[in-house]
Amino acid sequence: MMKHTLLPALLLAVLPLNAAPPSKIDVSRLPQQTRVIGDVIVPVPSEIFGILDKLGRPRWTEVLRPMKGVAKPFGDQAQVALYLGTVIAEGFVAVEAEDADQVQKIGRSVLSLSDALGVSKAVKKRANAIIDAGDKKEWKLVRRELDRALSEVKEAMAELGSEQLSQLVSLGGWLRGTEALCEVVSGAYSRDGADLLHQPVLLDYFAQQLDGLKGRYKKSAIVGKIQTGLKDIRPLIGLSDGAEISAKSVHEVGSISAGLVKAIQSR
Repeated sequence: MMKHTLLPALLLAVLPLNAAPPSKIDVSRLPQQTRVIGDVIVPVPSEIFGILDKLGRPRWTEVLRPMKGVAKPFGDQAQVALYLGTVIAEGFVAVEAEDADQVQKIGRSVLSLSDALGVSKAVKKRANAIIDAGDKKEWKLVRRELDRALSEVKEAMAELGSEQLSQLVSLGGWLRGTEALCEVVSGAYSRDGADLLHQPVLLDYFAQQLDGLKGRYKKSAIVGKIQTGLKDIRPLIGLSDGAEISAKSVHEVGSISAGLVKAIQSR
């Protein structure tokens, strides 16, 4: 049976440009608007944004983590892949905040980190398109190019036999997206907003991917920190359907996620 879950990663899907978001997400009705990671169905980011907007119009400029310059690769490849995921996720937040300067820095950062992973050739066109669209403030186009850049990075990694790094890119994006979601929900708590964090299947999937890492990726210090963090998050996100996720739990998940993102982005 196909497992269903929600992803507030702010990436991993093509964004419908004109669809009116529903007040609730029904993943079973999104076959044409989802991506699948393993056996996990992932709703499009606009669905998450639409619900958050209806819950109180988030102040995205306050959620955005401004970059001072272009991100430079450091650490081992596992950390660079995770870093790339957080940067792409930040791009979606920057679009919601309509911050052209940050979109340009993010576009250049995507290219910089992709180069360190050996896939810059595959993403160069997209990174330049992100920069150009951000300069023109064509926000719908920026979203589309961010998604395409992510897809092409992952495909290029798979072709190079780096599927595990590809999964780390997804995980980095999920962590930054979760941090952003928690900040929005904590700012104006509601059960509907908190319910977006109920995603045990996806969390278990990422945990399994980390457990299955091989060689040098498995030995990465940042991977160990994230494994511990995911275990800490697991009991906070509602283990059973209908379980209420409290404001305190939202805050704790946000704090853990923020700490992991900070660790990913620190030397």
